[in-house]
Amino acid sequence: MYSLDEGKTLVNYARENIESFIATGKNTELKDVPESFKVKSGVFVTLHTYPKNQLRGCIGFIEPVLSLIDALLEASISAALKDPRFPKVRSSELKNLIVEVTVLTSPEVIKVDSPKDYPERVQVGKDGLIVEMGYRKGLLLPQVPVEQGWDSEDFLCNTCIKAGLPPDCWMDEKAKIYKFSGQIFSETSPCGKIIEKSFME
Repeated sequence: MYSLDEGKTLVNYARENIESFIATGKNTELKDVPESFKVKSGVFVTLHTYPKNQLRGCIGFIEPVLSLIDALLEASISAALKDPRFPKVRSSELKNLIVEVTVLTSPEVIKVDSPKDYPERVQVGKDGLIVEMGYRKGLLLPQVPVEQGWDSEDFLCNTCIKAGLPPDCWMDEKAKIYKFSGQIFSETSPCGKIIEKSFME
């Protein structure tokens, strides 16, 4: 678990890196990086427009293959410039974008006796989901079903769709379903106050 101060630092690093890369083509130069950011961790960087709160980019690392700081720097640039769903972020847009960082726990397979049991094993507002079948894999972060008003079955179906699979593929015995949790740190306005977001009561 990361403190709010650490979360603020992560969000600030992500914004600074996007600004630096768009302006110079290089990552920001960081000094005195906390030791806690050198631990391997999955992380996603999400960009939303302000005030309409429309998705503008979201890319990250599911597995803890890089240190948190290296994954954050790479994910921030990818969210801004390499998300295939959107054009590259322009420098003029940065003043109207909210930066959000989600630090992930390692995914765990959800074990069930029957696929019909998956919905009761998924906790909306706490769990993120990964659906994997064959060479296809889709991920949705914990905040997505809350923002969209989905129940656990909707969440499963939409994660299947994200993987490019039929919405009911989670009922297939060959599908693997993983869950993970995440700490979410976000600006409340562009370059504004940074909070830890929690969707749990």
